[in-house]
Amino acid sequence: MQTERPNPVPLCDLRAQYQELREEIEAAVARVLESGQVILGPETTALEHEVAEYCGVAHAVGCGSGTDAISLALHGIGVGPGDEVILPTFTFFATAGCVLRSGATPVFVDIDPATFNISAAAVARAITPRTKAIIPVHLYGQCADMAELWAVGAENGVPIIEDAAQAFGSEYHNKRTGRLGAIACFSFYPTKTLGTYGDAGMVVTDDDEWADRMATLRVHGMKPKYMHRVLGWNARIDALHSAILRVKVPHVDRWIAARRTAALRYDDLISVHGLDQFLIRPVVRRDRKHTFNQYVVRVTDGSRDMLVRHFAAAGIGCEIYYPRPVHLQDCVRHLGHKFGDFPLSEAASREVLALPMFPEITPEQQSRVVETIAAFAARAFRRAA
Repeated sequence: MQTERPNPVPLCDLRAQYQELREEIEAAVARVLESGQVILGPETTALEHEVAEYCGVAHAVGCGSGTDAISLALHGIGVGPGDEVILPTFTFFATAGCVLRSGATPVFVDIDPATFNISAAAVARAITPRTKAIIPVHLYGQCADMAELWAVGAENGVPIIEDAAQAFGSEYHNKRTGRLGAIACFSFYPTKTLGTYGDAGMVVTDDDEWADRMATLRVHGMKPKYMHRVLGWNARIDALHSAILRVKVPHVDRWIAARRTAALRYDDLISVHGLDQFLIRPVVRRDRKHTFNQYVVRVTDGSRDMLVRHFAAAGIGCEIYYPRPVHLQDCVRHLGHKFGDFPLSEAASREVLALPMFPEITPEQQSRVVETIAAFAARAFRRAA
């Protein structure tokens, strides 16, 4: 007789959020469709004002994705061939890809192994006269150590571009992302703390000239209509995503609070099940508000990939962010990096694992996740003995 398999636990579940806001979302979509203005338009303008106000900055420019946001930021400040941009190698490829497509050279540095964020000391060592920008990635929802980066940037006259794709609403010293650099880039991919139902992004800044340039770049460098003063590309956000995001913005702080509560619950469950020797829980710095876009643990005994397979068999979602640092990707071989160049990032890639995390995750779901880990760990310890 077959035993019934427990309900699966997804890595991220978008359905509960949609059901909660279904009427408002469908009304917003209908409003856009009835207006006939489906690209940019008043919905996007309103969203830009609302996000700028939320972040505490002067300008926000909606765009097609978080990747577009990084590209707009780089082109907005004039990064191009001959320039260097410093960034962590432990990040999603888009951060480096945008630098490469601008014609500049990505200069990779290693990370703080506790938070997975860029090492400010490594940035200071990597600065050269060709450095045009520094891109800290606020990975998993926790801000990088900005005070040290501010000092390095100010000393060398180099602007900071925040890659805050995973960190909408995160804070450093009570300042939200968006105000921690010269420009900040957000992704509104569906799984983010503020997400739509497709690709969308935004870039924010206090600089009037950069904001105007980025707004022009996103429409093929066109200003006024059909007059192209700079070479841009199509990086527009559409009005449907803008309208949906406007429904969600008022709820984002509540969702972040729910994520933080869930993270504390994971912390407690891991301790209760005696897993502190098997997993390293997320390290949260006291001067930061971690929004837990992901809840990422380290599996330090070499069994991470076996645990991934165990989760799959149990119907539990998980993800490895990221299994290979950027400097070891095939398409950047021409930069001449090799295994061992950035050992802290390489170790993280072998050990990190994101557990299911979304605002609506239930205590029962989290208990099942950790109980599944505990069962796996018990078998692993028995094998080792």
